[in-house]
Amino acid sequence: MQPPRYSQRRLPAEDELARSILNYLAEHPQATDTIEGIAEWWVMREQVRKDVELLQRVLRRLTQQGLLEEIHGGTQVRYSLKKLPDGRQREEPPCQD
Repeated sequence: MQPPRYSQRRLPAEDELARSILNYLAEHPQATDTIEGIAEWWVMREQVRKDVELLQRVLRRLTQQGLLEEIHGGTQVRYSLKKLPDGRQREEPPCQD
């Protein structure tokens, strides 16, 4: 009985993972690590960076839709649920697709 043959085709997830590794190494060309360290520090760092970019886009959209408000003060912007015109807090956040 022969072991099953696996396709040598690259999956999109593999390409994304390769980009994450190479992006990290472009910023840290002297880096070396174990597989566990690469997963935790190199790959997760890139994923967090992508997640933050996605989060920024979603917060911008929700603010433009009037569901969130930006609170400016200090060096960072904070976000909260936008109050109703009469000043009351919404009881349940409206869901929008």
